[in-house]
Amino acid sequence: MIDLDHNATTRPLPAVVQALVRAMETGWANPSSVHAAGQDARRAQAEARARVAALLGCQPAELVFTSGATEANHQAVLGALARGRALGRSRLLFSAVEHAGLLGLAERLRREGTPVDLIPVDGQGRLDLDAAARLIGPDLALLSVMAANNETGVCMPLAELAALARAHEVPFHVDATQAVGKSTLRFASSGADLWSCAAHKLHGPQGVGALVVRKGLAWPALIEGKQERKRRGGTENGPGIAGFAAAADAISATLNEDLGRMSALRQTLEQGLLALHPAVVLLGQGAPRIANTVCVRFGERDAEQVLGKLERAGVRASSGAACGAGSTQPSHVMLAMGLTPVQAKAEIRFSLGRDTAADDIAQALAAVRAQVLPLLLEDHPITPALATPA
Repeated sequence: MIDLDHNATTRPLPAVVQALVRAMETGWANPSSVHAAGQDARRAQAEARARVAALLGCQPAELVFTSGATEANHQAVLGALARGRALGRSRLLFSAVEHAGLLGLAERLRREGTPVDLIPVDGQGRLDLDAAARLIGPDLALLSVMAANNETGVCMPLAELAALARAHEVPFHVDATQAVGKSTLRFASSGADLWSCAAHKLHGPQGVGALVVRKGLAWPALIEGKQERKRRGGTENGPGIAGFAAAADAISATLNEDLGRMSALRQTLEQGLLALHPAVVLLGQGAPRIANTVCVRFGERDAEQVLGKLERAGVRASSGAACGAGSTQPSHVMLAMGLTPVQAKAEIRFSLGRDTAADDIAQALAAVRAQVLPLLLEDHPITPALATPA
């Protein structure tokens, strides 16, 4: 099976599995314990924290380990709301294409009476900076956007948003889940006050992530307790943190090489898809994107039918966000970009990984040609010469 669904999750690296097992076998003591075994576990976690911080571009003391990006996002938003209300700031601002989990939280808070605004995007998924400038003001408790969209790969204008936020002294949160390991973006140079990420998006274990809190910024805890400098209570996930560190080491060692290779393979895939038929539409084509993501629709053919044919041909892809899999609802990202509901339900996402090879792309294109092109020709007949790629 050719895996082109790396934005959903990634296979843990062998070194990650080894680190997990080793931590469970020998480093299982509670790091809050004062005995020797506990202090050994504490030192191991401190060393792992430094390795993860090196990948993210933050200081180890700024790093708060969580159960994943969803928890980190919740801590950022709910902490901002608690902090902001004490300062007379109660409004929240997100982009219209945030992850469904974050927008679900936003909708819940709106029902409870919190003012929430969404920044629109254009037809390529690019954020409307003029609208953002109008919506950022002194009543804002938090500006929160993703670094790169999980469905289209389109990057957000973080530098411009950071400047707008600073002008009004608004905390700026970036969900960097899809950017870490797929770009050279780093916390220290991003202009953000808070960052979220998850280990399983970069070949680490599921169930562990991080919230980065800029040094000097006091932030309320989502879960009370003395751990993580009193910013996230509960006994730390030692094995998960060890696995996260092992993944960070591996990603850091080959990042530039991986990005160059993924970018070239993405271009090959896009060119091959667009050559198949005029009805193939590349979404986000005119916008800056991370190196690994290709978002297309094959005319208006429903994604479920296309994905079923591709999987039977040995290619694993996705219809947008993995958290929305199985849903009959069209993607909110596609709707925000102006697609009709039928077009939005036709979205297919191919996301490459550091282990994707040229042969994988060639086989994926062959599968699309064999399985999907006949569907396109049913919907949009063209001359045989056009239907056969050069």
